Amino acid sequence: MNELPEDRMKNECKGMEARLAELLFEAESAPVEVQTHVEGCAHCRAELAELRATMNLLDEWEAPEPTPYFMTRLDARMREERTTEPGGWPERWMARLRDRLFFGAGANVRPLAAMAMTLLLLVGGGAYLGTTDWDQELAPQGQAAVVHDLQTMDNNAQLLDQLEAMSNSSDDNN
Repeated sequence: MNELPEDRMKNECKGMEARLAELLFEAESAPVEVQTHVEGCAHCRAELAELRATMNLLDEWEAPEPTPYFMTRLDARMREERTTEPGGWPERWMARLRDRLFFGAGANVRPLAAMAMTLLLLVGGGAYLGTTDWDQELAPQGQAAVVHDLQTMDNNAQLLDQLEAMSNSSDDNN
């Protein structure tokens, strides 16, 4: 077996790690180019050996059994929570609302809540855009909009001239 040089190995091993699973699970049906690459590449052979070792460890592992009284304690705790009455009227109201939203037939409440959130977002966004109108300067009182637009264009032309002069001076220095 001839080993690949390091730089060539990086190019030929690219994307091969994802295909090593094919060799791991179904070696017979793996593509021939994957099999031949792994035979000639020490890095990919080592990677495949590590994957096999990991899979062997996972095959030996057994999930722990839950304690025998787990479900009994869970049922008792759920009964206790259902029978406990909240304190004052705000707590009872919030508990009833929570139960209705999470456990009840929320087919009517959820679309209403979505519409309310959409309305709040639209109103809030509109209010934000109305208060942050910083894109356009208003024309001073008594000045025509045309004059204001011409002054804005003149200021932009002066700014472009200054930027061009700076660009030319930096090109001259280089």
